[in-house]
Amino acid sequence: MDYIENRTFDEIQIGDTASLERTLTRKDIDLFAVMSGDVNPAHVDEEFARSDIFKEIIAHGMWGGALISTLLGTKLPGPGTIYLGQTLRFRRPVTPGDKITVSVTATAKEEHKRRVTFDCQCVNQRGEIVISGTAEVMAPGEKIKRPRVTMPDIQFQNHGQKHRQLIASTEGLKPIRTAVVYPVGKHSLLGAIDAAQANLIIPVLIGPADRIRSIARSEGLDIASFELIDIAQSQQAAAYGVDMAYRGQVEALLAGTLPAEELMQKVTAREGGLTTERRMSHVFAIDVSSYPRLMFITDAGINIYPGLEEKRDIVQNAIDLAHTLGITVPKVAILSSVERVKSRIRSTLEAAALCKMVDRGQITGGVVDGPLGFDSAVSEDAASIKGIVSPVAGRADILVVPDLESGTMLVKQQEYMADARSAGVVIGARVPIALTNRSSHPLGMMASCALALLLARRDQPVTADTEVAELLIH
Repeated sequence: MDYIENRTFDEIQIGDTASLERTLTRKDIDLFAVMSGDVNPAHVDEEFARSDIFKEIIAHGMWGGALISTLLGTKLPGPGTIYLGQTLRFRRPVTPGDKITVSVTATAKEEHKRRVTFDCQCVNQRGEIVISGTAEVMAPGEKIKRPRVTMPDIQFQNHGQKHRQLIASTEGLKPIRTAVVYPVGKHSLLGAIDAAQANLIIPVLIGPADRIRSIARSEGLDIASFELIDIAQSQQAAAYGVDMAYRGQVEALLAGTLPAEELMQKVTAREGGLTTERRMSHVFAIDVSSYPRLMFITDAGINIYPGLEEKRDIVQNAIDLAHTLGITVPKVAILSSVERVKSRIRSTLEAAALCKMVDRGQITGGVVDGPLGFDSAVSEDAASIKGIVSPVAGRADILVVPDLESGTMLVKQQEYMADARSAGVVIGARVPIALTNRSSHPLGMMASCALALLLARRDQPVTADTEVAELLIH
C-alpha cells in the first residue's frame, strides 16, 4: 500500500528540499476554472487565447501556485501543514503541454511558532524559471503516516459542444425562410428566435397569434419583426406550413409543439404534399459528451417498421446528410441485438442484405457493416472483447435502428441517462424539415435548423473555420 508521510518541524533542516513534476493539460485548466469560478477568457476561451496578445497566456500562476501548495501539503512538510502565506512572482506563461518541475527548499525556521520559510520555484522543460518566490507554513508537530487516498477520475461534460460546432459550420450561408409550425411552447418559440438571431432561419411563425404573443411577453422575447400567421388549430397550421413549402414560399419547415405525426401526415399527403421519389426518413443528430463525434440515429421518427427497401433509402439518406456535413466516408452500423446473422431475428437478415447492397452499388458513399450490437458499434473495447473485426465497430457515425420503437427508446436513453442533446431533420422531402423531440433544449432546435440550412444550401460553399469542421467530424 502506498503511504503519505510528513516531516515534523523538528525533522526539517535548513536546506531540505522536495520536488514533483507535472505536465499541464487542457483538463487541468478546465478543472481549475470549474472549482475556482475563474472563467478569464485568457484561460478558458481557446479562440481568445489564440489572439496575438493572449496566445501564450493560457495558464499562469493559477496552476503553478496550486502545485506549490500540493508539494508543501503532501511531501515537505506534508500532512498537518498549515499554509500561512506566499509571495510569488510569475515570470513566464505556462501553456498546455509544458512539463513543470516544482521544488521547495527550507530556508528559515522559527522555533516558537513552528514556522518554516521555503524558497519555491517552478521550472519548465526548457530550464526556464516560470514561477519563483517564497511560502511560509506552520509545520506539523506530530508524526503522521496515512494510506495515500486514490482520487477519482474526473470526466468533463461539455453539453452541446458538438451542436454549437454544427451551428458554427453554417457561417457564411444565407439563412433559409422557414415556416415555424405551431410554436406555442416556451422552448419551441425560444429555439426559433435563437435560430433567427444566429442567422440560420428567417422565421414565419404559424399558430394562434395571441397565444404566441403571450408566450413571447412572458419570456421577454421580441417577435415584432417576425411574420406571424394567425391559425388556431395545430392541424390547420401544419397544412398551411406544408402548403407554403409546396408553393415555394418557404425553404424549410420547423416543427413546434405539435405532434410529429400531425405534421408528417400533411407532408406525406398525395395531393399538395412534399413527397419525392426517395423514401422520407428522419435522422437524429445526438450530441453525447462521452462520444467523440456526433451520433446519427435513424430512423426513430417516421418509418415505424420499415422493410428492406425502405431501409435502403433510410441508410442512403443518412449517408447523404453526413456528406453534407463534410463526413466524406461515414461509417454506418446496422444495429441488432446480436452480431451474427440468425434466421429468426429479422434485423440480422436485413443487416446482411444491406451490406450486400453496398457491394452491388445500391447504397453508396459510406462504409456499412452489420449486424452490430449498440456496444460493438460505439465501443472499440466492446468490439475487441467480442472478437469483432470491422472498419465500423467502435467508430460508427451512423446507427441504423431496426424500427422506430427501438430507435425512439435509444434516443430517449441517450437524452435522459447520458444527458445527451438531440437535434433532428427529415430528409427525402421537397424541403428539409427540422424535427426534434418536443421537450428538446432550444439549442437542439437551433442545431436542427443548422442541419436544415446545410441541406438547403448543400450546393453552396461553406466558409466556416476548418478547425470547427474537423471537431464536428471527429
